[in-house]
Amino acid sequence: MSAVPTSTWVRRGVRAVHQLIDRDGDGEVSDDVEDGARAARERLEPVARVGYAISGVLHVLIGVLAVRLALGVRQGSADQGGALAAVAGTPGGQVLLWAASAALAALAVWHLVDGALELRWRQLGDGAKDVAKGLVYGAVVVTAATYASGGETDAEDTSDDVTEQLMENLLGTLAVGAAGLAVLGVGVYHVVKGVRRRFRDDLRLPEGPGRVAVDVAGVLGYTAKGLALGVVGVLFVAAAATNDPREAGGLDAALRALLELPAGPGVLVVVGVGFAAYGVYAAVRARLGHL
Repeated sequence: MSAVPTSTWVRRGVRAVHQLIDRDGDGEVSDDVEDGARAARERLEPVARVGYAISGVLHVLIGVLAVRLALGVRQGSADQGGALAAVAGTPGGQVLLWAASAALAALAVWHLVDGALELRWRQLGDGAKDVAKGLVYGAVVVTAATYASGGETDAEDTSDDVTEQLMENLLGTLAVGAAGLAVLGVGVYHVVKGVRRRFRDDLRLPEGPGRVAVDVAGVLGYTAKGLALGVVGVLFVAAAATNDPREAGGLDAALRALLELPAGPGVLVVVGVGFAAYGVYAAVRARLGHL
């Protein structure tokens, strides 16, 4: 009996998935599937909000690590890996990280489902943004689960390895440069959102003195995070322009690059405080905001 070609299995799989989501046979995604996605999103939202609060805690820890770096403490990395390692090193830290992984996974799935629905509704910009957020939170889940299971990971080494492999040919080098420009654009978006206080649209805040505090946290947080992301983007663009993968780096490399600027320690302290402020804002948004 001859073996069935792989392409045939792929076609059968695609056909089966299409039949599953197109039960009406009209070439469109079935209303049942869309209703199911809506229901799943609603069920996930409470846990996803916990995940958003945990993201806020991680930002506060990154802020603390950035300030420590500015004050001369060079141990560990000032990024999500460093923050997760700090949690893992506390009593009961690994149990906390497993719980955090579950909540962050719910947040990742929530964004992916929400993005899929938005793409279905032809809201391409919002859909792409939510899918990207889902993938980012998914990566955080993998890192958190690694530390929860007793392992560790180095984001900078991973970034260097991937960049080096990509830059073995011209197309890969162009991709690294494009990725850098994209991250730079995200950084600019964060700064603009913070300075113009557009983050208010994400919240359901009552009037009162607390609104001023959230405004301050949002402006500082989005601006600081945008600056850090902008530096990450510049590092990748520089790597592509010089054809040197060692120039690329993640958040830890970006913060260390800020440290080398004139008055670098002061700049890094402000950025660290900004990351902590973003964490406070994220905690408020977890309770009172739109995810």
